[in-house]
Amino acid sequence: MAKRIYLTGQNNFGNRGCEALVRSTVALLRRQLGGDVKVRVPSNDIVRDSAQWPDSADCGVAFVPTPHEPWLYVQWNRLCRFVPGWLHLPWPKLRPSQALAEELAACDAVLIIGGDNYSLDYGLASLFFFVGIAEAALRLGKPVALWGASVGPFARLPAVERQMEAHLRRLNLISVRESHTREYLRQLGVAENVLSVVDSAFLMVPQEISTSEFWPKAGTLGVVGLNVSPLIENVRSKGGDKGGIRREVTGFIKAAAAEGWSILLIPHVAPLNGSPVNNDGEYLRELLAETGDCGGQVSIVPQGLNAPQLKYLISQCRFFIGARTHATIAALSTGIPTISISYSIKARGINHDLFGHERYVLNTATVSAGTLMESLQCLAREEDAIRKHLSERLPEWRRRAGLGAEVLAAILSK
Repeated sequence: MAKRIYLTGQNNFGNRGCEALVRSTVALLRRQLGGDVKVRVPSNDIVRDSAQWPDSADCGVAFVPTPHEPWLYVQWNRLCRFVPGWLHLPWPKLRPSQALAEELAACDAVLIIGGDNYSLDYGLASLFFFVGIAEAALRLGKPVALWGASVGPFARLPAVERQMEAHLRRLNLISVRESHTREYLRQLGVAENVLSVVDSAFLMVPQEISTSEFWPKAGTLGVVGLNVSPLIENVRSKGGDKGGIRREVTGFIKAAAAEGWSILLIPHVAPLNGSPVNNDGEYLRELLAETGDCGGQVSIVPQGLNAPQLKYLISQCRFFIGARTHATIAALSTGIPTISISYSIKARGINHDLFGHERYVLNTATVSAGTLMESLQCLAREEDAIRKHLSERLPEWRRRAGLGAEVLAAILSK
């Protein structure tokens, strides 16, 4: 009988990283569990997400409504801000809606995807909502796997860390995509159910498209793909430097174009409904308005492209500099020398595991026109060595991307 897998931690394809994770996870499940596997993918915009992946039904995918975060969790989170002692109490138990309860009851396993939902990056209400869904599935006796994830850290909230430690032990599988997470889990004493893998998006196949209408005019040095997000702008602003990323990146673009580089601005998170909130496209178009096209050497990718198409565009660049994790994964997985702009453990861990160092990681706090140019020059100096290293490592990384599906198949066979 065909297996039915429910994905939690995903709610729309506006983030092309989420799309990449879903597409590549589905491909792995079909390869390991059979082409008749059924995958339930939550979406808060089924029409647009379906249009983004027109042949999804042929892959066994059915988009289903996203469960909503209970108001109780939001209120509890607010209360804990004012009365921190409440964090020591057990988080409210999730009461699944009828629709979610039916999905959990009908599935054979639950995969928690999204890459970094098990962190403090999106607030406690979000964290414990996803924990609540996982715990609801466990109570039904369903296998639950945290899928290709980075986890935590939760150390700044010890009471939360203790609850998360207990929850993580109850999961059937924790597949982690970088060693920083594995070491953190080891420090928590969580090890028996942990498996080191590679982010499944390393396996996503690019989709070729025509670039003639938007590719930048050739400079003397080649094309640099550049992804900068409002997310890192906000991170920098919280550190007291409001507008710092915008100022420094525009300075870098002008300087790079003057040196002979062409720059292709590549949004990787852009809501499909056109919302300006957390929208790389809006942010990068504003940057382009400030820099100008520098004689045609600077351009931006058009709206509406899907994750495989963006991966193809990134693969056509000589170098890539990116803030969105899955934009950098698209580059690295196609052998493109890449600088990762980091705001969490994700980029650091992936680079450390792939290269054995973090020299190609640029922390958000240190982003400037100067450090960006130095990073680009570093890629140019070490281009041959980086390309050779990636060509040698990628076959093994692609193999490891499938390990989680192999273990899941073994769990389901029991």
